[in-house]
Amino acid sequence: MDKIIGTIGVFLGVAILVGLIISFPVMLLWNGCLVPAITGVNEIGWMQAWGLTVLSTVFFKTTVTKGSQ
Repeated sequence: MDKIIGTIGVFLGVAILVGLIISFPVMLLWNGCLVPAITGVNEIGWMQAWGLTVLSTVFFKTTVTKGSQ
């Protein structure tokens, strides 16, 4: 049981770390492209970019289902 909990903990830790790494380009693109192009759009921080990354993953998650044959 401890091994399963440890494996889940490692998986969650890696997922969070990857999410934080991926959110850095989101922050750079938002601040570099949207802020100068659209009036009224504010710069975002790293954690806000992480939140946008998680939110977009929830909204636009792709699922592949095999059709019955």
